[in-house]
Amino acid sequence: MRSLILSLLVAVPLSAEVVVFRDVNVISMTSPKVLAKQNVIVRDGVIDSVSTRLTKLPDGTKVVDGTGKFLIPGLAEMHGHVPPVNAPNGATGDTLFLYVASGITTVRGMLGNEGQLALREQSKKGEIVAPNLYLAGPSFNGQSINSPQEAIDKVRAQKKEGWDLLKVHPGLTRDEYDAMAKTARAEGIRFGGHVPAEVGLEHAITMGQETFDHIDGYVELLEGDKGPVDEKKLAAIVKRSKDAGVWIVPTSALWEVLLGTIPLDTLKAYSELKYVSATAVEQWSTAFNNRLQQTPRDAVKNIVANRTRILRALHEGGVKILMGTDAPQQFSVPGFSLHRELLRMRDAGMSPYEILESGTVNVGAYFAKQDAFGTIEPGKRADLVLLHANPLTDIANVAKIDGVMVRGRWLSRQDLDEGLARIAAKHAR
Repeated sequence: MRSLILSLLVAVPLSAEVVVFRDVNVISMTSPKVLAKQNVIVRDGVIDSVSTRLTKLPDGTKVVDGTGKFLIPGLAEMHGHVPPVNAPNGATGDTLFLYVASGITTVRGMLGNEGQLALREQSKKGEIVAPNLYLAGPSFNGQSINSPQEAIDKVRAQKKEGWDLLKVHPGLTRDEYDAMAKTARAEGIRFGGHVPAEVGLEHAITMGQETFDHIDGYVELLEGDKGPVDEKKLAAIVKRSKDAGVWIVPTSALWEVLLGTIPLDTLKAYSELKYVSATAVEQWSTAFNNRLQQTPRDAVKNIVANRTRILRALHEGGVKILMGTDAPQQFSVPGFSLHRELLRMRDAGMSPYEILESGTVNVGAYFAKQDAFGTIEPGKRADLVLLHANPLTDIANVAKIDGVMVRGRWLSRQDLDEGLARIAAKHAR
């Protein structure tokens, strides 16, 4: 399994043990301030210092010129997927590289597969080019669980195997869900994802579900498919979510695709599709056309508008938002999908700094018991993205990447372009 995983990954040389970003503008994410002309020193995968002074460095130090550029913490994909390690045509390595090439240094994988735990450990050790991985096990759904006892057994098994969290899919009965939730609490493993119809949003919050991905359960509770949501009911569920410490992973851009609000011709013109097989694009197109026949257009318009309204209310009400897109998914290419998602968060009223928080500080807080990252401070994991322009003036500048660092490994723009070119060439053939 180890050799199989290594063979799938795009090879990029390890950088020096010590790296310095010289004369760079730092957005530390400890405040909205830009710290000008800073020198950020990284040693052994950890941020060593951030200062206007530059002390004598050991021979062999890698110097990255940050003049006129902006350094931010690495971003996160909090509802991502990692293909099985035996996926054909090197899909696993390609997916991990695509994440990194777009500045994503942390992925919360939301559907466990065989071999992923070994992949996670290789990422931690810096043996492969990949984001830091936090992984949910195989999902709890109406097909995988057929009784409360099966739910109990599956929780205990996944905890023993070492998964980071449990993934909830639709189809669980309330008794099965409750058995899962109570056992998860007893075993000390978190859970999140969807809200099964029989469970409902309010009961899921009561039972301790932490993340509600795709804003799942909110439109249903508020009957958002029928017209404008009731503002009093919206305010009440926002308060309840805030009081319970709920986290939201919106995935708004994907939902617009799944609901058919973006023309197919527009989707098929996405430049990032060159990193995807023609077969996948054909399958996505077929699925798109099929969905257009399934959901009434009036309901779709209501759902999309209300999802934005609900996200705005959750954010304004103090509920923590986590950056995520559900990639790879239909017309949602890993990494590139994130830059489309940022614009939807902006449309929901989030400022550039607040959007960055959702992929840095908030993610660091969510995983605080497991690691230290999400800000540019001494002692934090060296996950960094160097940008050509200030993302605080325009969040779209997050896409203007000059290089990415994952756990102290520096990938220059040239490294990223070469890796992307290899993936594109594979699909062009």
